[in-house]
Amino acid sequence: MPTSMPSAALLPRRRFARLSQVATCLAAVLATAPALASDAWPAQPLKMVVGFAPGGGNDILARILAKELQQQIRQPVVVENRAGAGGLIASELVAKAPKDGYTLLLGSIGGNTIAPVLAKKLTFDPRAGLAPISLVAESGNALLVNTQLPYQNVKDFIDAARKQPGGINYASSGTGSTLHLAGALFAQQAGIDIVHIPYKGNSQAITDVAGGQVQAIFSGIPPAIQSARTGQTRILAVTNAQRVKSLPDVPTVAEDGLFTTGGTPAAIVERLAREVRKAVEKPSVQAQFAAQGVEPKTSDPKSFTAQIDRELTRWDKDIKAMKITLD
Repeated sequence: MPTSMPSAALLPRRRFARLSQVATCLAAVLATAPALASDAWPAQPLKMVVGFAPGGGNDILARILAKELQQQIRQPVVVENRAGAGGLIASELVAKAPKDGYTLLLGSIGGNTIAPVLAKKLTFDPRAGLAPISLVAESGNALLVNTQLPYQNVKDFIDAARKQPGGINYASSGTGSTLHLAGALFAQQAGIDIVHIPYKGNSQAITDVAGGQVQAIFSGIPPAIQSARTGQTRILAVTNAQRVKSLPDVPTVAEDGLFTTGGTPAAIVERLAREVRKAVEKPSVQAQFAAQGVEPKTSDPKSFTAQIDRELTRWDKDIKAMKITLD
């Protein structure tokens, strides 16, 4: 895989907490939910919805997790891609599903804390409509460019952008996605003007970078690694554990997590959290995650919910300050 010095990371430190957790809030669980509903669960196949097109980081992780979960709970777990609106289409579908734990969402920070703030109108309540189950994985972001371009590192990229304001474009998996915000915040920190080109998913966006239709992309690491192996794209930088002196305000990771419909009985949410933890702790799953450039990470529904609630509040302030809109 073509490599270069990771001379900058992609997102400001003061927003680390805001971009390092997947988002939405657990609704108040119905205390009177019938015990038998959770005792009998699962009694039918599950659907795991992904808010982006096949081939992206979320999709890859969803399929790894779905395979393990269906072996553990002995019911099929089918992955369904519902791309669009920065992940909001998928979030809405799950938020309006029956409150029985059979419809899941493999969510990202963009679709669950950023997109709800960006959208002018929502048909569901992002805090009450989705119930966080557990974090699934921790991953960095990558700045990927076409190998025909002269940029060998982030300094080259920034220097070129400063010489031609608005002359360099970058793709993302969609307006309001984590990767869109990664590019916007990177540009803000570097003091450059680069043009955002939104796609409906990471896969086609990376394909166009490889083909030269777009110059760069802020991508999740799993598909970036796959693309760079072809020799058509080059990774200029990845987020890692060490901050870079030239851009010291950049965090190291973004995280993905699993949700279900708000109001699902607490016993089912807790059961799902245990099953996710069991799956993610398997050496075989950890090896698959490592091959994709991500690190396994789980949590419990209560702490996940509290963190998400804080992120939604904070992003409301920051998104307005940057004047970025989804509509």
